[in-house]
Amino acid sequence: MSALYENLRQLITVVDELRDVGLNNYIHLPRIAAIGTQSSGKSSLIESIVGKDFLPRGGGVVTRRPLELRLVHLNTQEYKPGDAWGIFDKVLPGQKFTDFNEVRAEIERQTEEVAGKNKGIVNDPIVLTVYATGAPDLTLIDLPGITRVPIKGSDQSEDIEKLTRDMTLHYVRDPRTVILAVLPANQDMSVSDALQLARQVDPQGMRTIGVVTKIDIMDQGTDASRMLLGEDVPLRLGYVGVKMRTQQDILDSKPVVKALEDEKAWFESHRVYSKLPPGLVGTPVLIDKLTKILFKHIRRFLPEIKKEINEKRRNTELRLEELGGGVPVEEPERYQVMWTLVTDYCDMFKNTIRGKYDRKLQRYMVSLPTGAGKEASGGARIRYIMNEFLTEFQAAPTAPSGFKG
Repeated sequence: MSALYENLRQLITVVDELRDVGLNNYIHLPRIAAIGTQSSGKSSLIESIVGKDFLPRGGGVVTRRPLELRLVHLNTQEYKPGDAWGIFDKVLPGQKFTDFNEVRAEIERQTEEVAGKNKGIVNDPIVLTVYATGAPDLTLIDLPGITRVPIKGSDQSEDIEKLTRDMTLHYVRDPRTVILAVLPANQDMSVSDALQLARQVDPQGMRTIGVVTKIDIMDQGTDASRMLLGEDVPLRLGYVGVKMRTQQDILDSKPVVKALEDEKAWFESHRVYSKLPPGLVGTPVLIDKLTKILFKHIRRFLPEIKKEINEKRRNTELRLEELGGGVPVEEPERYQVMWTLVTDYCDMFKNTIRGKYDRKLQRYMVSLPTGAGKEASGGARIRYIMNEFLTEFQAAPTAPSGFKG
């Protein structure tokens, strides 16, 4: 398993470096996007995965900018258990936040700086890297929840539902994105916004993993076993049930590590969930599943990404070559440029008359008439036109009987 994590870390590092140089503006890169309705438990789930309490809390819409969360697992042989810090790579590169209350405050500050202080939502991601001994090697994007009704007196527009849905679709539409669909157990699956959006872009459920939250607050006598077994809405990657901290646990500042211990004990002693097949409940199970899925996902798409990069680089190099260098300042150099241009023109002219291929002229090739089946220029085109003319001339009634081509 350690070899898997080491290989995954190398792959994620490559993808993150490509993302840092802006390649994601031109080529889609593999990632995991957490989606769900407002108050579905996305933020609590992500804190459970990281093992730290660091995300903003409060009523109404809390996640108002996408949070790109890069998790780096620290080896316990080199670091003490519990060692952790966060870095905001884009805004405060190199500055370590060892106090995760300060991390929360910085997320709130960056959110208000861009989205305002009045509950506005903006599609401008915050990038946070968390190094921790208890964190897995993953890259997650926490998206604002689907919001149906705007908060009165806020900066949210009347089409807030459309805005949040479009923002979610912007991330999950890409086939290289793994969808983490978060749905509360006390809600009917048939009306789940997360599953609805996931089915819209991934109808076969090939890259969607369902996470059932709030599993401990279901009505007495009911359980989520059918949901977890995928009997209602099947997904190829399946479902995982999790029990997270309650609101009272958060108010009492209950550590995430202690909450994970309580979660394990609760599932093991439950009358239904303890009898389910392994791999269906618990945050550690979810982390293990996400790690393997992301590893396979990156390994699958990396050759395609490499091919796309090489193609774009070749096209850019050709375009730069066409544009040529800058205009020289010194007079001798200007003479040299003029001489080179005249020489190139002569070569292009001769190649054109002879009908030879010239890369400089490739963009200006003249298409033959329909049915010719190929392209030509210069001498080749002249020969074609003359041959056509000769054929028509010979077929004409007035053509001299003794004429030969």
